[in-house]
Amino acid sequence: MYGAQHLHEFGGLPAVDFQHTTDEGPRPAADAVAWRVSVDPYDDDLPWEEEFARFLDEVDPTGVRALIIGQWGEAYEEKSSVPINLVIAAADRLTSLEAVFVGDLEAEQAEITWIEQSDVTALLTAFPALTELGVRGGMDLVFPPTKHERLRSLTIQAGGLPVEVVRGVLDSELPALERLDLWLGVSAYEGNTNVADLAPLLAGTRFPRLNHLGLRNSEIQNEIAAAIASAPVVARLRVLDLSNGTLGDEGAAALLEGQPLTHLEVLDLHHHFLSEAMAERVRSALEPHGVRVDLSEKCEPWGDRGAEGRYTAVSE
Repeated sequence: MYGAQHLHEFGGLPAVDFQHTTDEGPRPAADAVAWRVSVDPYDDDLPWEEEFARFLDEVDPTGVRALIIGQWGEAYEEKSSVPINLVIAAADRLTSLEAVFVGDLEAEQAEITWIEQSDVTALLTAFPALTELGVRGGMDLVFPPTKHERLRSLTIQAGGLPVEVVRGVLDSELPALERLDLWLGVSAYEGNTNVADLAPLLAGTRFPRLNHLGLRNSEIQNEIAAAIASAPVVARLRVLDLSNGTLGDEGAAALLEGQPLTHLEVLDLHHHFLSEAMAERVRSALEPHGVRVDLSEKCEPWGDRGAEGRYTAVSE
């Protein structure tokens, strides 16, 4: 189900692998790219600690704006606290760091549910100037309520996102947050968030600058769509992303019958289970008003199970 690829860009910069940048010509300037630091536990002699030390020595750390933590070892044995603590220890050298992504592993390296995460808010504490934080993997992920004045974008990709993480995010004080993208996942992989848990977010009482909301990859996508239909937060969104989940005609109908969505710039519903007739209803209702509607990746339920055969794009 899950075919993750490495990030191609992050923090508004093209992503490059630190260990491969000397293969062809000189390295880019420190501030020109998002640097991915990773090791292959099967082929590399260096542990991530030594590879990261090499990175700090060979790339001017004071210029680094975006850092991508790739594979740091056997992801299902070593928690992300290993690389996170090393990055934090170098905070006095990474003085321009604005964006960090933790866990940029491809499916061949580890399934998303195998990636052992940790308390990623330690990065927010250590880097008060951080504007973007991304995380891939929900296993053992910890996100206690935190306060950060400058974070503008938070993305958590998971095959199953524990409700404790969602509650921690929604209880955080993030006054600058503009983009929130949560992959809620499935109950089989600890994705146990329900619509009631999202109430503080949908009420619009959290994150006053939020304009891009993704509640994605959920097996309760229809219920989320029904709640979105009357959610006060929608009025100030530019982008609404309900993609990668089990959305069907019932969820799409709820969206159309709820509050107006014509102010949106983008409604992303890709990977969906809508009938052709309902997909056309959505397009006809919104595209004439300038809303870009993404209805790509029409899916069919497994077997003859109907709605019970629907599946999220990302699970294991």
